[in-house]
Amino acid sequence: MTAYAHGGGCACKIPPGELESVVAALTGRSTGAGSSPPPGAAGELLVGLDDGDDAAVVRVDGGRAVVATADFFTPVLDDPYDWGRVAAANALSDVYAVGGEPLVAVNLLGWPRGRLPLELAAEVLRGGLDVARPAGCHVAGGHSVDDPEPKYGMAVTGLADPARLLRLDAARPGLPLSLSKPLGVGVLNARHKATGEVFEQAVAVMTALNRDASRAALAAGVECATDVTGFGLLGHLYKLARAGRVTAVVDVAAVPYLDGAREALRDGYVSGGTRRNLDWVRPRLDPGRFGEEELLLLADAQTSGGLLVAGEIPGAPVVGELVPFEGPHLRLR
Repeated sequence: MTAYAHGGGCACKIPPGELESVVAALTGRSTGAGSSPPPGAAGELLVGLDDGDDAAVVRVDGGRAVVATADFFTPVLDDPYDWGRVAAANALSDVYAVGGEPLVAVNLLGWPRGRLPLELAAEVLRGGLDVARPAGCHVAGGHSVDDPEPKYGMAVTGLADPARLLRLDAARPGLPLSLSKPLGVGVLNARHKATGEVFEQAVAVMTALNRDASRAALAAGVECATDVTGFGLLGHLYKLARAGRVTAVVDVAAVPYLDGAREALRDGYVSGGTRRNLDWVRPRLDPGRFGEEELLLLADAQTSGGLLVAGEIPGAPVVGELVPFEGPHLRLR
């Protein structure tokens, strides 16, 4: 499957700097949280485009909010069923990342029908369904197009308590930073695409839901979180620190990695997305004593990564802390 796409998974995202320039004209207008709603709008937009949160959130009454998101990408794995599972878990993650629970999803499928049999597309969709079911999320139809590259994902609608959201702009000095999944998916996926080697440890991480981490964060009173996907740990942490006007300090030795990640990096399996992530954050980063290889791992483009939480939750290692803004938004130690 990966041979039919120029990139794979969240590494095929538009680079963060380019993306922000595209949407810059939209923020602070009728689409931005806190701005004037469109005439006749039902509900209040609580989370929109302003800081690049993981999903949009609209309050529909005093104790209930609707969460909406969409996520899709090109194949990250050669097995179509596993790719479907990964893409679905990744899409559902955006709901968990803002503190919501998924309610219903619709499939988004692009398929090169003249090059790949539709039986493979059915396997992709089956994988998505098998991940949505244990999440308690209905899957009801969707949309498909004939596409030169295979693409799959979901548009997901969820529910949340508007008084208990996880959002980027709630970062505060003095909070620890916890990471619920290890890094290294990006370099292992790059090796898989180049060699066909299968890394079950990466598949297991990518198909695991962020549900338990999200619920644990809410139970602990956490107010700030995001998920770590295509922009890498450094990219997503920069967005969180910038939105909260703080500096994020990373304890590099505490960051967990999947088995084989360092070897994949050593052997040169680094995606273009990872290098673009590092280029984007480099002007905002004090790297301390750490060299290029460590920086590439920290910027590694993840697919269906874990939650990055401003607080402590059971089972998630503490990988740093938030401190008052001290120049660059990112600092390694």
